[in-house]
Amino acid sequence: MKFYRRLKAVKAISFDLDDTLYSNREQMIAADVAMNKHFNEVLTQHGLPAQDYSAKFWWPYRQAVVKQTPALKHDVTKVREVVYDYGLKKLGLADEIAARLAKQGLAYFLEQRSNFTVGQDTLNFLAQLAEKFPLVAITNGNVDVQRVGLSPYFTHIFLAGDGNLQKPDSDMFNQACQLLDISPHALLHVGDCGHADIFGAMRAGCQSAWLNKYDVGKPLKVLPNLEISSVEQLLQLPS
Repeated sequence: MKFYRRLKAVKAISFDLDDTLYSNREQMIAADVAMNKHFNEVLTQHGLPAQDYSAKFWWPYRQAVVKQTPALKHDVTKVREVVYDYGLKKLGLADEIAARLAKQGLAYFLEQRSNFTVGQDTLNFLAQLAEKFPLVAITNGNVDVQRVGLSPYFTHIFLAGDGNLQKPDSDMFNQACQLLDISPHALLHVGDCGHADIFGAMRAGCQSAWLNKYDVGKPLKVLPNLEISSVEQLLQLPS
């Protein structure tokens, strides 16, 4: 545990999820492989050619959709459905068929995306930490928190989208502090991304702990209060 700023009294801890409490890379790669297979099977039945329907194929459509409707960037679930719908129409499918296949594609992606269970060591750690602090989840992603085994450990779960703005916007941090009835500086946010998590938390007036265990997040823009090499180190914090 390495300190960069004086740590004020912590009354609650919030966690990013992907690449903080588990490695998300393998799951997203597996989900992308599954989606490529899914769309090849479905779209060839509608007269479209077999080809690469992985994330690389959909990326230009995503750029176009977000350019047309910038607010969609805050909702990774909704934007995926809109991208599928938009792309399928561009491929020549009728509106009704494109909309139906987009919804089916989204449902299948969400199933594949959360097709794992968080390790028991991490769950045991969260159970111990929850005895000392209220815990909340604040994520820009769309993992099924209940399915992967995390929901019992959090008093509140905030997901970007459906009215919630993505980190580094202060929206979900503010909501967490209001529901916990604490000042922002009493919330310690733990995450891997220097931009969304550390910069976002600090801008909201919260404290932050940087965990770069999986080396996938954006680099630091501001120094956190502390840097940790494993989440278990948080058990050393005084309650």
